[in-house]
Amino acid sequence: MSNIPQHVAIILDGNGRWAKAKGMPRNYGHMQGAKAVEDILVVARDMGIKYLTVYAFSTENWNRPETEVSALMTILRQYLKSSIKKSMKNNVRCQVIGERSRLSDDIRDAIEELETATAGNTGLTFTIAINYGSRDEIVRAVKKIAGDCKDGQISPEDITEEMISRNLDTGNLPDPDLLIRTCGEQRLSNFLLWQCAYTEFYYTDIAWPDFDKAELEKAVGAYGNRNRKFGGLKDTGEEK
Repeated sequence: MSNIPQHVAIILDGNGRWAKAKGMPRNYGHMQGAKAVEDILVVARDMGIKYLTVYAFSTENWNRPETEVSALMTILRQYLKSSIKKSMKNNVRCQVIGERSRLSDDIRDAIEELETATAGNTGLTFTIAINYGSRDEIVRAVKKIAGDCKDGQISPEDITEEMISRNLDTGNLPDPDLLIRTCGEQRLSNFLLWQCAYTEFYYTDIAWPDFDKAELEKAVGAYGNRNRKFGGLKDTGEEK
């Protein structure tokens, strides 16, 4: 395929609905969704995608029933532990974005272990958003910059878009070229609001557990047919 996006972000939607349609509990859908992430990670790497970012657990997901949140945390623990071996095998560098203080100690330890173990890998960078909310991320970045101003390290006149971007959780990543959302929903849901200013969006009715290589190829193919002008004009003089 030509014109492969460098950075793909995915909102993993529809696990619970997929399970319900099969007469299974929502937790079963989340387990299958985790397996789908593992599969797509390898597919993305083989396609030449350099960065893959997935929305695993939002700051708002704590409002779900306690039993579901507990099950999601259990799946997350298992996924983080199993990811080290797989990431080393596939030369994948892993990192987690989001506010970690609300996570349990063992999950924070697992995150640090995964990030440390894979830090030297030179292949695809895989970013997992856990307890992540873009508004929370922006607030934390603004507080950091405000603190630097207060301490005299910078002045307000020094603040630029680039500085704000560097202070976000994704400061070491390029902005997403393509954002995919599954299961028919068409909204960002507090995901990468700053970073997606000029990202191409792709929506599909396919629930996340059924999102496979063929579906990723469809999304990347649709991206390849778009003309990204970033607010400018085509050579033909076409208007914005």
